[in-house]
Amino acid sequence: MAARPTWQGHLKLSLVTCPVALYTATSSASDVRFHLINPATNNRIRMVTTDPDTGPVERSDLVKGYEVSKDEYVLFDEADFDRVKLESTKTIAIDQFVDEADIDRLYWDDPFYVVPEKGVGVEAFAVIREAMKTAGKIALGQLVLRGKERQLALEVHGKGLVAYTLRAHDEVRDADDFFDDIPTVKADPDMVEIAARIIGQKEADFDPTRFHDGYDEALKEMIKAKQKGGKGVVAVAEPDDTNVIDLMAALKASLKGPASKAAPAKSAAKKAAPKKKAG
Repeated sequence: MAARPTWQGHLKLSLVTCPVALYTATSSASDVRFHLINPATNNRIRMVTTDPDTGPVERSDLVKGYEVSKDEYVLFDEADFDRVKLESTKTIAIDQFVDEADIDRLYWDDPFYVVPEKGVGVEAFAVIREAMKTAGKIALGQLVLRGKERQLALEVHGKGLVAYTLRAHDEVRDADDFFDDIPTVKADPDMVEIAARIIGQKEADFDPTRFHDGYDEALKEMIKAKQKGGKGVVAVAEPDDTNVIDLMAALKASLKGPASKAAPAKSAAKKAAPKKKAG
């Protein structure tokens, strides 16, 4: 496996234990990344770790500090962190099983593939996986990851498991703080019925390959244009806000499907033709 594991330890269900590794399930390799450039020199700006008294310092020589009062810190090095003994630093102990619907989607966070280490642990992993599949539940456990103890939700996925870190309760804002101010509006039953029919027309199976980051793709096109000496401006028309007076008409027009939008597209093309000839 080419990827390096994010974490290595053991998966434990009661007395059954097996060595496993966690691999990040998502990738940001295709993201557009920028550097800070000095436009006067076109030089890339380098961030240098600097001590205000002694000047530049090597990152490898630095330690972490927790501020207990103004300009006073308790210092920690890697050995200090290793001395914090928690079972979850080396083991994912499954201590609960819940229904998937019991976990609010707001709590689901980063996914990781859970893979058994080769050797005698593979059989124990298979036992845990098949027991979870039979139970039809989501397993909960804890794990110390990136310097923080996180709760995990594990589910069977093919021959392996997928572990999702779960956000802590105090990390999720109360929806009522935002939704309570939404005015109470009684929706017109006829409009709701038409909207439901539109939903039925657009019903489809989930296909993640259909989704693309349009903004990222536009940035890449702009990069290509700038490489060729152009400005690379990407114009996108802003949609009009729904006119409440015409809401029923808009809903009925939406039921007609793509055909209702084809005519305006053709007329726009005819109008654009003379301009093309003039160029």
